[in-house]
Amino acid sequence: MSIDQDRTQHYLRTFDFKTLFREELGWDNFAAPLPVTVEGTKYILQGIAEKRGVAVFLLHAGGDLPPYALRRKIERQVAQRHREHLVVYSDGKTAQLWQWVRQEAGKPLAVREHRYSVTHAGDSLIQKLDALAVSLAEEETLTLPGVLGRVRSAFDVERVTKRFYDQFKREHSAFRKFLKGVPAGDLADWYVSVMLNRLMFVYFIQKKGFLAGNPDYLRSRLAADEGRAPDRFYADFLCPLFFEGLATPKPARPPAVTTLLGDVPYLNGGIFARHPIEQSYGQAIQIDDQAFNQLFAFFDQYQWHLDDRPLHNDNEINPDVLGYIFEKYINQKQMGAYYTKEDITEYIGKNTILPYLLEAAARTEPSFFKPGGPVWSLLAADPDRYLYAALAQG
Repeated sequence: MSIDQDRTQHYLRTFDFKTLFREELGWDNFAAPLPVTVEGTKYILQGIAEKRGVAVFLLHAGGDLPPYALRRKIERQVAQRHREHLVVYSDGKTAQLWQWVRQEAGKPLAVREHRYSVTHAGDSLIQKLDALAVSLAEEETLTLPGVLGRVRSAFDVERVTKRFYDQFKREHSAFRKFLKGVPAGDLADWYVSVMLNRLMFVYFIQKKGFLAGNPDYLRSRLAADEGRAPDRFYADFLCPLFFEGLATPKPARPPAVTTLLGDVPYLNGGIFARHPIEQSYGQAIQIDDQAFNQLFAFFDQYQWHLDDRPLHNDNEINPDVLGYIFEKYINQKQMGAYYTKEDITEYIGKNTILPYLLEAAARTEPSFFKPGGPVWSLLAADPDRYLYAALAQG
């Protein structure tokens, strides 16, 4: 089913959630209020709609949207009475935050949130809502698992990642056409993957202002280099940035490199060290400037955030994308490299790193762990943030 984008956009901008769900998405009437009390403050969540046991609630903030920690506490109370649900937080004027929590047996809760502002077109949110729409023909056969599947496909971050990956594959092929000096075939494909993974990493850190304080560092340097000499961006700027800048400690950089690059950090991770292909063909490798213009135009359609807490605006991606694409574009059999998803790394961290840190802290600062102490209070207020369910029972 495909919803009407103009009507949906109108309902979002006018905060008419009831009409949106009932008339446009085909959900059922549900208007029961749900009062919850957090830290002595009472909040009233108003029922908006329901489908096969999945309830949608609205919390009108009456000001700024509640902070993340408060939203998590509200959500836990909602879950006690309505296990499967969506919560829409709204200030009634410009901002909305749509929250869904993925619940799977044996796995940590995963909060998925999408921010919307009336100043945005809302295409990304509208696409998510389209996945929730139910037609009359589907009513008789639709089940609770079917509705949950739609909610998950709409709000789970993996769907966003895979959508980006589909576009990324096309950009990978386009970029390869501008590569010279590397034998065609697997080596050329491999080197394009190396370059694109590096450039995606740089996009994340430039948006944090880590590259000479310029959030558009690559694009502005490309424009400057094109003004001096065409098709020299790769050789005259990117190679020094990778090998003599990001891969070299600051004290070891020649003054000319510092002048060229500005204040850029040292990243000791190996991704910016010379690759075997560069060691073999480095002097012959050439990449036209047009390749970077096209690639940066694609990257600029997205918002790049190092913080992987899922607070998605339109076309937002986070480091999860980098790992997913890395896995897809390397030879797993030869390199033995796989992308470990966030639920697994979170499980490992919560069962190893966090217990170790807590035990070490308890030995050195036992007063912090006494009832009423700062650590005890944090664990009691939001245990899911720090402890896996199995660990909490120990």
